[in-house]
Amino acid sequence: MAETINRKHQEDLQRLRGFRLLDDDFFTKCFEGNTECIELILSIVLDKTDLKVIDARTQVFLANLLNRSVRLDVLATDSAGRKYNIEIQRADKGAGRKRARYNSSMMDANLLKKSEDFETLPETFIIFITENDVIGREKPIYRIERCFLETGEKFGDGSHIVYVNGAYRDETPIGKLMHDFSCINPSDMYYDVLANRVRFFKETKEGIAVMCKVMEDMRNQTLKEGMINVAKRMLADGTLTLEKIAEYVGLSLDEVKRLETNQPA
Repeated sequence: MAETINRKHQEDLQRLRGFRLLDDDFFTKCFEGNTECIELILSIVLDKTDLKVIDARTQVFLANLLNRSVRLDVLATDSAGRKYNIEIQRADKGAGRKRARYNSSMMDANLLKKSEDFETLPETFIIFITENDVIGREKPIYRIERCFLETGEKFGDGSHIVYVNGAYRDETPIGKLMHDFSCINPSDMYYDVLANRVRFFKETKEGIAVMCKVMEDMRNQTLKEGMINVAKRMLADGTLTLEKIAEYVGLSLDEVKRLETNQPA
């Protein structure tokens, strides 16, 4: 048992050494509550040097009781009340255009309180930082907004979608930023604020402990999802009692009952 635990720990340390900011789990932990890092990203991506971030949260769940809910990598707010969703996507499929549209709609739905006037909706930015150039035009940044097709004028509804090409490299701020997002070694980074944050989680005892706990939680979550999938197949088969299903897959009886009624386990 001790040997297995030690082996997993060594595997976690090796995995941690290879993490980059383009790995979303590492990204969200590094940027959790860190307004300084988020401020740097937004000021470069949006070319707003006076932007001041006052709140930054990671892994924010936006519930939709009737349809699909979403979990945002980062949700930030600036001093002017503007809202920013930053998503890290290594796979091109995860950065689909309709995904960006849905994130934008979910943000709007969760920002407007009951009976509140539509004009109070804050300006929103959905920002996808992708490992590859998913738009394919060899540009560092792609800005998308609604416009009047007949005149080309902006519609001006305060909704913005931005794609950042993580493969872009040059000596401009955005080129250096994307270089930093791909770095394994914080000593190779251009921006000290990012390097210091990455160094904390990779090179200090406290930071390493936090990341090892994150990786352990991820393993447990994967195991739990596997158990749930097996339980669902057993329920669909219908030959076993709920008690037996709970016993065989390692879930509680209440969790199996919730699965039977299509509720989250």
